Amino acid sequence: MPSYKLVYFNGRGRAELSRLIFKAAGVPFEDVRLDSSKGEWPGEWKAKAPFGQLPLLFVDGKVLAQSKAVARYLAKEFNLAGKTSWEQARCDMFIDEFEDIGAEVYKFAFEKDEAKKAELSGKFNSETLPRHLGYLEALLKENNGGKGYFVGDSLTWAGLGIANVYDLLGGTDAPFAKFPLLLALAKRVRENPKVAEYLKTRAQTPF
Repeated sequence: MPSYKLVYFNGRGRAELSRLIFKAAGVPFEDVRLDSSKGEWPGEWKAKAPFGQLPLLFVDGKVLAQSKAVARYLAKEFNLAGKTSWEQARCDMFIDEFEDIGAEVYKFAFEKDEAKKAELSGKFNSETLPRHLGYLEALLKENNGGKGYFVGDSLTWAGLGIANVYDLLGGTDAPFAKFPLLLALAKRVRENPKVAEYLKTRAQTPF
């Protein structure tokens, strides 16, 4: 088996989906978490980063950058990317949608003007998020009535993605109150024994 090293900051951020893929697949990897306040970034790592940013995945010493490229590669390697080309494309579709949700969150998450932050977050919670979750709920329902997964009949990185979105939205059920199928899926994935063990022991960070 290849040796894997995943390098990111000490937070979930853009590396967490890849960590979840590793854990769900039961594949060991070195989880390198950098503390920029201690000079660990850029440190020795920026010179190794093809685009000057994290995360980075090292596979037997070879480097891969860009968070979605890393996660997609791992999902394919560990049979979590869909069983057919169509299923793989559907997984990609959901992952892109989750990224759109994340982009909306980041618009206000690090906003320093409290009034502007309140305005942006209010619009997100009342308009933007319900719209996106509504799309996802409807698409989930199309597959086995929403009682299984987004794609096919087994866990894929799309399912791990909604479990990751659950954390992004605060780690509570509240944002999913009107979307019971999505909430049930997120919980099913998070209750997967390998995933649950990781969630119980991982570092607790704001993002």
